[in-house]
Amino acid sequence: MTSPASECLYCQNNDTLHQLMIKIGDLEVSQLFLFKEQSYSGRCNVVYKDHGVELYELNDEQSAAFMRDVAKVGKAIAIAFNPDKINYGAFSDTLSHLHVHIVPKYKDGYGFGSVFEMNPQKTYLSDTEYETVIQKIKANL
Repeated sequence: MTSPASECLYCQNNDTLHQLMIKIGDLEVSQLFLFKEQSYSGRCNVVYKDHGVELYELNDEQSAAFMRDVAKVGKAIAIAFNPDKINYGAFSDTLSHLHVHIVPKYKDGYGFGSVFEMNPQKTYLSDTEYETVIQKIKANL
């Protein structure tokens, strides 16, 4: 079931989006956001440019470009934060906007060895700390 763009936090660039994430920048066919909740240090979201699209609906060129964006961000996070593993998740039951969660996991860190929690609400940073994380990611894109 597709939700309308008028109800999409990404398309509307609304308060809910700004409460949850900080835009890092634009990629080839996506936008990159940093989650404010940082229980998983460096956690980001790669969001496809168009609303209401399923991964299987993209043509070969579009899907390759999207996956390049996802891989590019994964690599940048790996270099910047040296996680033990990066998890990738694409969940869109109620939000019809193609996006992939990129979740770095650390052996001695929160939730290692289990499915990541969407928003554990345990770790928030100062504005300066968010900027430091963003700069580390940008430096490795």
